Amino acid sequence: MAEVESFKLDHTKVYAPYVRVAGRDERDGVAITKFDLRFVQPNGDTIPTGALHTLEHLLATYMRDDMDNIIDISPMGCRTGFYMIVWGDQAVEPVVKALHNSLEKIVTTTVVPATTDIECGNYRDHSLFGAIEYAKQVLANGISDDPFQKR
Repeated sequence: MAEVESFKLDHTKVYAPYVRVAGRDERDGVAITKFDLRFVQPNGDTIPTGALHTLEHLLATYMRDDMDNIIDISPMGCRTGFYMIVWGDQAVEPVVKALHNSLEKIVTTTVVPATTDIECGNYRDHSLFGAIEYAKQVLANGISDDPFQKR
């Protein structure tokens, strides 16, 4: 059975919110980096699906305003945050900055992109109010670049 990096992380020893490198890979000279963008405490809170879905749409656009190497941003199945995959060997600090900037934009957002039945596979399941509340919560708690540092 293949090893999955996130299954090896001791979720009882991390303190959200944080950004951490969850993997790096290089094949045929092409490097990618995977990030864990953790919004809420694992096994302590979950982001409701409507808020998570809206955050996904907003992060997909706003994070690209600060970073041009993003391949994908996807919600975690546990609903505690997102995985982001980028081209190259990316450091954590610019990701923390881009996430902070994106969350600041989210708290003043009035329109969610791509929420029609043509653009979205579950267009009815969005919560801008929820997305704004979780963005405020992460900003208030601060985004750490060290998931094991208790604050």
